[in-house]
Amino acid sequence: MKILGIETSCDDTAVGIVEDGRNIITNIVFSQADMHSEFGGIIPEVASREHIVKIVPAINKALTEAKMDLKDIDALSVTCGPGLAGSLLIGVNTAKSMAIAAGLPFIGVNHIEGHIYATCLEDVDIRENPGFPLISLVVSGGHTDLILMKGHGDFQIIARSRDDAAGEVFDKVARVLGLGFPGGPEIQKVSVKGSLLKPEFPRPKVKNSMDFSFSGLKTSVVRRAELMGVYPNNSIDNIDQKIADIAKSFQDAIVDTIVRNTIGAVKKYKAKGLIIGGGVAANKLLRDVFAKESPIDLFIPRPSLCTDNGAMIASAAYFRLKNNLAYQWDLDVYPSLRIDASK
Repeated sequence: MKILGIETSCDDTAVGIVEDGRNIITNIVFSQADMHSEFGGIIPEVASREHIVKIVPAINKALTEAKMDLKDIDALSVTCGPGLAGSLLIGVNTAKSMAIAAGLPFIGVNHIEGHIYATCLEDVDIRENPGFPLISLVVSGGHTDLILMKGHGDFQIIARSRDDAAGEVFDKVARVLGLGFPGGPEIQKVSVKGSLLKPEFPRPKVKNSMDFSFSGLKTSVVRRAELMGVYPNNSIDNIDQKIADIAKSFQDAIVDTIVRNTIGAVKKYKAKGLIIGGGVAANKLLRDVFAKESPIDLFIPRPSLCTDNGAMIASAAYFRLKNNLAYQWDLDVYPSLRIDASK
């Protein structure tokens, strides 16, 4: 079964074609990062307008690269939430129109579910290897969620961020340090030259919970940057080294916090496997620390599949269709959609 997946939940216009939920035929991503970098963050109205411009070229490019047309496609899928309402509308209305015109099945997919099923694109059968239950960490610009997965389509959110998501904090810290957007790759790049600061940044905890809270860590970074003369006046001597030291120390703290809570969830729920997804999962330190610390089988897609893409939506759609979990034609966009409400 060949499924075309469309992803427009935020600022990337992405189209992928996947066979049987695992085999990527093509995976096209048109990024808006350069457009939003001058603002230091995503402007929703700009993102929506750019999706209008890029959605048809992205679909055409995917079909051309795959040497297919719509008659070769068995079903269409699209992200219906969570995400930016305007961006989601472009994808959903385009996919729904195509499905009606071509007479194809139509599947709505939760964006978070897509990040989980990106693992299957590495030819992993999560039902058999490692088997359920699974703990899934989806860590991105909009989400830091720990999810208990008891089966296909059976999700329970067991922890999430009380304030900023990890990706948001990377972006905000990068802005304070005068680095580019998106912040995650920029902080990773400069931190290579840094040394860990003393005293170290806090590793935030939420009492009696596995939830995340990063606002205090973000504030600590801002205060340290002020004390070191890096922010808001960045004309001091040796500023590049100081920025690198702060970046490395911040990255170390946020990775420690994420790994600590996630491993705690793995042990509490006696999970058989651990899946990591979302844009922040492309971070090298995060991947390395999880590889070292995870007490069970670890599954992290390659970095290009951690960021938003259409193939992950097509993969999730295949398993939805296979397990009779598809949305109907009255599908709308749901900007605040929860993964445990998308059955």
